[in-house]
Amino acid sequence: MINIQQFTFNPYRENTYVLFDETSECVIIDPGMYEGSEQNELVRFIKDNGLKPVLLLNTHCHIDHVLGNKFVFDQWGLKPQFHKGELPLLHRVVSYAPQMGFQYEVSPEPEIFLEETGTISFGNSQLELIFAPGHSPAHLCFYAKNENFLIGGDVLFYRSIGRTDLPGGNHQQLINSIKNNVFVLPNDCEVHPGHGPSTTIGYEKLNNPFLV
Repeated sequence: MINIQQFTFNPYRENTYVLFDETSECVIIDPGMYEGSEQNELVRFIKDNGLKPVLLLNTHCHIDHVLGNKFVFDQWGLKPQFHKGELPLLHRVVSYAPQMGFQYEVSPEPEIFLEETGTISFGNSQLELIFAPGHSPAHLCFYAKNENFLIGGDVLFYRSIGRTDLPGGNHQQLINSIKNNVFVLPNDCEVHPGHGPSTTIGYEKLNNPFLV
């Protein structure tokens, strides 16, 4: 059984997730920690719960989702895993971070890239990969089938969708990704997005103004 802990970090109010099961192995997804207090909050949760981080995953590589990659590597020796189509975005962060007022600690590069489909395992648990480009060129979502929840990154939000005006964004591609790859999940699937509150597939099918 996968448990979820959500944190909201950095000036973009980005949602960072820690997933863990009864083995105490855990996965860190989209670490957005920037301030020391945010770094301490994550470390404290992991230590207090006796967790062992075994995977670092990025849904995509915009700055707000990778700010903590280097910290996670320094703490637990984990290199990020994401789709190789996001690598140019990761490389670009170094050049634009100063303009946005960030002192960016450069993320290590992956040794393992994720595919468009497949599964990731940790402890006794599995996550399915769902390819959902549009907000970024090779965005991935992570679906826990047994628990029926989705770590959705910046694809689908409560009554909204991800921005497509950033480099690598494509509005029609994002709409197609949601309708063809995300909306095939059960209506009661809970979506945990990269920003804002959680929602469900069924609710967004009926109420999302970008998709109805």
